[in-house]
Amino acid sequence: MTFFLDIWNSILEFKEHDWAQNVIVLSLFSAFLWLSWRLIVTRLHRIAAKTKLPWDDAVISAISSPITLVIWLWPASTSLKIILSNHTHLSTSWIITLQIFILVWSFIWSALRLTTLVEKQVLLNPKYDETTILAVGKVIRLIFISLGILSLMQGMGLSLSGLLTFGGVGGLVVGLAAKDLLSNFFGGMMIYFDRPFKVGDWIRSPDRSLEGTVESIGWRMTIIRTFDKRPLYVPNSVFSSIVVENPSRMLNRRIKEDIGIRYKDIHSIELIVDDVKAMLIAHNDIDSNQTLIVNFNGFGPSSLDLLVYTFTKTVNWIEYHHVKQDVLIKIGNIITQHDAEIAFPTQTLKVEQLPIN
Repeated sequence: MTFFLDIWNSILEFKEHDWAQNVIVLSLFSAFLWLSWRLIVTRLHRIAAKTKLPWDDAVISAISSPITLVIWLWPASTSLKIILSNHTHLSTSWIITLQIFILVWSFIWSALRLTTLVEKQVLLNPKYDETTILAVGKVIRLIFISLGILSLMQGMGLSLSGLLTFGGVGGLVVGLAAKDLLSNFFGGMMIYFDRPFKVGDWIRSPDRSLEGTVESIGWRMTIIRTFDKRPLYVPNSVFSSIVVENPSRMLNRRIKEDIGIRYKDIHSIELIVDDVKAMLIAHNDIDSNQTLIVNFNGFGPSSLDLLVYTFTKTVNWIEYHHVKQDVLIKIGNIITQHDAEIAFPTQTLKVEQLPIN
């Protein structure tokens, strides 16, 4: 990078007494480059619009603004160096560092913009997991930022070997001082790799009072929106020590009901059981490939108890309740068709008459 700077400065061998003319020439040169670049970008956008690939549009959009930044700021920094050299006694060696910073920042900016655009494009495809894509995007951004910082430090004349040595010792000290922060960071990484849940999943934990929909998974914490619409901020390290249930990944929803029939309808109990089982097998929203049980289950205190145990095809919470309602209504109709009734709690009192003396 310093080699490129030396070439640039050797090409622009300005005379000290012509500093105003030199600044004007540089400004006009920047304007010419900017107009040329705008024409090139417009032409490239037209060509990319004719292709079916979305990636060429992303690349052009990512580099257009950073290159515009370099076109204006690079000559401007050279003009600033000329002005300071002719009118002040201040050192201008820092301008080279500024030019390095402009190049590095333009590279980082282009890489981050490209990563964001590609990430948005990939998320439009429903077959890709959103949580994984967001995690990969964060890692790529971190890599580009780290490379940019190291390049900037090297351009400033700092020794990378010394920095890495210091970073190893400093990392140990920081790790001991910020162990909770690091545990949350690695907890987030484990969520991304193991994928026990993703953004949009409904999760809950029997170990903690934790239930809701996952809104975002960050490096330090996960945001869960409870069903009463309150945000719940959970440190990622918590998920390494608790049991997490993910109902969003269930294959079916269960209907389990104990229905009581009057004791006086015991002669109809077998027919009721057969008709209810036939109704469930024929029901379009009941998964008959799963466990299906309809049995007389016992003699209750005030009723003959039927066990109805089956699974719906849908896992949607609202649709499940519609299916369950339809099943219960049809069971009630079957009971009524057999001149039977659903029992309610009753007690029979036997009063003994004492003999009259």
